[in-house]
Amino acid sequence: MTSILIAIMALVSSWIKGDTMPFLFDTVWDLIKLADYLTQRKDIDPKRIGITGESLGGMHAWFAAFVDTRYAVAAPIIGVQGFRWAIDNDKWQARVDSIKAVFEEARIDLGKCAIDKEVVKKVWDRIAPGLASIFDSPYSIPAIAPRPLLLLNGADDPRCPLDGIKTPTKRARKAYAKAHSSNNVKLIVQPGIGHEMTSLMVKEASDWMDRFLKQ
Repeated sequence: MTSILIAIMALVSSWIKGDTMPFLFDTVWDLIKLADYLTQRKDIDPKRIGITGESLGGMHAWFAAFVDTRYAVAAPIIGVQGFRWAIDNDKWQARVDSIKAVFEEARIDLGKCAIDKEVVKKVWDRIAPGLASIFDSPYSIPAIAPRPLLLLNGADDPRCPLDGIKTPTKRARKAYAKAHSSNNVKLIVQPGIGHEMTSLMVKEASDWMDRFLKQ
């Protein structure tokens, strides 16, 4: 059984039973425990721990930095998006298609002929409560301030639509300015790129880590 199939089965089980949160929050808990471990090691400076990741890993990096200030620098790659924005603007399809089995299960349970925005919202509320509301990017991204935060996205990414991160980016810049740390937040959008991590993104994330963790 492949790891992808196991992950899909976990998501479907989360919808059915409602006793786990494998899409994001369970892994973020693991990252909190990882920070516990790293900060106890004598060969690691607890004030110089950064986090990055791609796609789902980018989401994990985003939320880990949001909930745990021990992650001093963050650079999520093609992960930050507006979940509620996508529902409200009918731009949820690409994200849903990436883990469609759980939404199909919900569609059947809800007696729907097709997956629609109601199904999408109910799935997010069930498997990741708050993801499309109080923990969504317009609220969680600004909360990372004043710690250095680099957002990396493709201009044509259907899973993380650029329009969906305009509000969180605007709010983040305001939060960083209020904290007198405007140089600690940056958004890089690569033209002509969809949901793909590029060598440019990797270099920018690496340079960001070097800039702030090697001071």
